[in-house]
Amino acid sequence: MSLSSYPKTKEEILKYMRENDVYFVEVWFTDILGYLKSFTITSHELEKAFEEGLGFDGSSVRGYTRIDESDMIAFPEPATFSILPWRQKDKKVARMFATIVEPNGKPFEGDPRYVLKRVLKRAQDMGFTYYVGPELEYFYLRLNNSHPEVLDWGGYFDLIPRDEAIDLRHQTVLILEEMGIDVEFTHHEVAPSQHEIDFRYKDALTMADIVMTARLVVKEVAYMNGVYATFMPKPLFGQNGSGMHVHMSLSKNGKNAFFDANDKYHLSQTAKYFIAGLMRHAKEITLITNQWVNSYKRLVPGYEAPVYISWALRNRSDLIRVPMYKPGKEEATRIEYRAPDPACNPYLAFAVMLSAGLEGIEKKYSLPDPVEENVYHMSDDERKARGIESLPGSLIEAIEITEKSELVKKALGEHVFTNFIENKKIEWDNYRRQVTGYELETYLPVL
Repeated sequence: MSLSSYPKTKEEILKYMRENDVYFVEVWFTDILGYLKSFTITSHELEKAFEEGLGFDGSSVRGYTRIDESDMIAFPEPATFSILPWRQKDKKVARMFATIVEPNGKPFEGDPRYVLKRVLKRAQDMGFTYYVGPELEYFYLRLNNSHPEVLDWGGYFDLIPRDEAIDLRHQTVLILEEMGIDVEFTHHEVAPSQHEIDFRYKDALTMADIVMTARLVVKEVAYMNGVYATFMPKPLFGQNGSGMHVHMSLSKNGKNAFFDANDKYHLSQTAKYFIAGLMRHAKEITLITNQWVNSYKRLVPGYEAPVYISWALRNRSDLIRVPMYKPGKEEATRIEYRAPDPACNPYLAFAVMLSAGLEGIEKKYSLPDPVEENVYHMSDDERKARGIESLPGSLIEAIEITEKSELVKKALGEHVFTNFIENKKIEWDNYRRQVTGYELETYLPVL
C-alpha cells in the first residue's frame, strides 16, 4: 500500500473503513518533548469527530495548559490516515494525526505540529517549500536488569552471519511500507547493535509525522521479537551515539532553490545564505535538536558526531555537509545538518532548523569558506584563528544560550518556548543532583 493509495478525504475514509473492516481509529499527537500521545475512537464516532473534533483534558499533557484552561479539541487530519499493520486483522485499527485547537476554534499554540506549520507558512510566503530526509539511527538491545546488552558486534554496513537484526529491520521496512511510508534503505551502523533507517525526501510536515511513526514501529517490531529498541542518543559508553542527520533543501516554482550550475560548489546564493543562517544560529537551536541530558554525551570529539560549527563538501567532521553533486541530479542538491539526534521532537527540530536558514536568506548572512580538513585534528588555536566555534557541551549550556535566543522564541512561539525551557531546567536540576556510578567508582575509594 503506497501513501497515495490510502483515502485522503473524510468521505473516502468513512467509505474505506466500512468496506475494509476498520473499526478503531487511534488519534495521535505529541507533547512538546515529542512523546507520542493517543486516544482511540470507534468507526461510528469518526464522522462526528471530523465535524466537531474530540475534546480532551490538555492539563495532563506536558507543556500544554494549566488546569484552569484545560479543555482542548483534537481534529483528525484525513491526509494522515493509514492502517496499523501490526494490530489485529479483523476489526482493524487505523491512525490519524490530529490538529489541536482551543474551544473557540483557534489553533493551539502549544501543539508542535502547529509550530511547524507556522514556520512552513513563513517559508511559503517567501516562495519556498521545505523538504527533508532524515537518517534515523537507533540501537537494538537486550535489557538484563536494566543493563543494555548488544545483539551483535558488527560495524558499518556489516553483513553478519545469523544477524537477527536483519530480520528486525526487514520487518520494520515492510510495516512502514504497508503504512505508505517510503523507505530508501536500511543498514547496520558503526557501533555494535546500532542500525539506521533512511526515508525518501518529503515535505517537512509529512516527514515529521513519518519520524514519529517510524520510532513507534521500530519499537513495536523489537518488542514483538523479544528485544528492545532505543533512540537514546548515547546508550553505550565508548561507542558512537545515534544521530539523526537531516538532509534538507528548498524548492521554489517547482525547482530546487539550492542548485546553481555556474557556482563552483553548485550551490545557489539561496543555499549559501541558508547554510550561513544555520551556522550563525547553530548554538541557539541545539537545545531543540538535542534536547536531553544524554544528547551531550554524544556531542563529544572522537565519535563522528559534530562538535564544531563548520561546513564542507565531503568532510564528515563538519556540522554541515554538502553531498557531492552528480551531473543530471540537480534536484538532489541539498545540505546535511548533522547535529540532531533521533530523540528530538521532529516538529520543533525541523521548525528551528528552517527558521535559522530562512533568517540567513532574509538577512543575507555571508558564508565562511568550507573547512575540508579534519576539524578534530586542529588545535584550539587553529580553530580559533579560523573562527570555528563549538556547539554547547552540556544541557545547561544549551539552555542558557537558547533562553536568550529571539530566533528560537519566534520559531516556537511564546507558549512552547517558555514551557520547553522550564522543562529542560527541571531535567538538568534532577540530573545534577544524582550521584552516579562513575562518581562512586572514582571518588569513594580515595576521598
